Amino acid sequence: MSEILGSSDNRVKILKNQIRRLHDGDTAQEVKNELQSILSQIPYEDVVRAEQELIAEGLPREEVIRLCDVHTAVLKGAIEQPGREVAPGHPVDTFRQENLALGLKIEELESAYRKLPRAAKEGELDDMVLNIRGLFNELMDVDKHYRRKEYLLFPFLEKHGITAPPMVMWAKHDETRALLKKALEVLDPSKGTGTAHPEEIVPVLRAASDSVNDMIYKENQILLPMALDTLLEEEWADVYRQSVEIGFCLYDPKEEWLPKGVEPRSGETALGRVNLSTGSFTVQEIEAVLDNLPVDVTFVDKEDTVRYFSRGKERIFDRNRAILGRKVQLCHPPSSVGTVEKILEDFRSGRQESAAFWINLRGRFIHIEYFALRDVDGEYLGSLEVSQDLTSKRKLEGEQRLLNYGKK
Repeated sequence: MSEILGSSDNRVKILKNQIRRLHDGDTAQEVKNELQSILSQIPYEDVVRAEQELIAEGLPREEVIRLCDVHTAVLKGAIEQPGREVAPGHPVDTFRQENLALGLKIEELESAYRKLPRAAKEGELDDMVLNIRGLFNELMDVDKHYRRKEYLLFPFLEKHGITAPPMVMWAKHDETRALLKKALEVLDPSKGTGTAHPEEIVPVLRAASDSVNDMIYKENQILLPMALDTLLEEEWADVYRQSVEIGFCLYDPKEEWLPKGVEPRSGETALGRVNLSTGSFTVQEIEAVLDNLPVDVTFVDKEDTVRYFSRGKERIFDRNRAILGRKVQLCHPPSSVGTVEKILEDFRSGRQESAAFWINLRGRFIHIEYFALRDVDGEYLGSLEVSQDLTSKRKLEGEQRLLNYGKK
């Protein structure tokens, strides 16, 4: 009997039968109890195969998507998957690190949910809601995590004939995005909902954070092991190269990675040149120039998406690659978003070309200026933030005409 149950074909047959029972209306707990009594452990590939076969046999895709959360809950703790390690910087390592960071945010949110009723009684609800809004602001970063899966990872899985899990997961991504959007609307003070009673807002908030948390489990237990067993090294190299175009989620990969035997592509080396109207650079040279400017620069494109920042030796404001691909409004505290949007709108409409600010920060005099960027026809391309520490420059007097490295 154990040999029969140990057969992959039989495990898949049993699993499909249990999912069909969920479809027919049996409760998740009933199915889970029976499944665990028959099969204690289920290899992740059997779960994938069961989903694929159910769709091929006519179970509507929409129904598989609807049952996804239910049958994942039934299988929780029963999926057996190899704990295969990958090198730091590998796309799977980055996905896992992002999942850890997302999990920590969800733990912070759970703690905040529990404190909401007491905060309401003690007149501190506004502050608590502001804190939760900030956490959801950060949780919205998950969109980049999902887009890297959708546009970089899923096409390779489909190329290898694995179509059901990507289809189901993409639909769940969209559900999560909608839930996160709804949570932010509930927390929006401009709509008069930011200080709603805790009993009214917590179910909406928890639905969103639970949806993110459920996807973390599905990725770690099913998607990532399956992807590691499926993609070739050169395909992982493609995922790695293009990941920075979309950006990272709450995590900045510190390690460079390319598999052995896979050469960097032209344009990622110092061999090719970028031709501009007044000259040319190699990629290496242009990075060196930008990183050695006596200012910090950050570029935001015409869609208000952060696309680049320089990496000077002594940055004034911390930046990491987790902000790349993120809307610039989400990179600022709620209190300053209105100012940011006003500047961007004035730049986009042509009413203004720059906006300057200066502040005292830890005893330093900091000048911050935003510039509208336009093409030769005047079309808006985006904006450039330029920050500079002018503390020492303000102290200069007279002239210096002779070479003297000791004075600045």
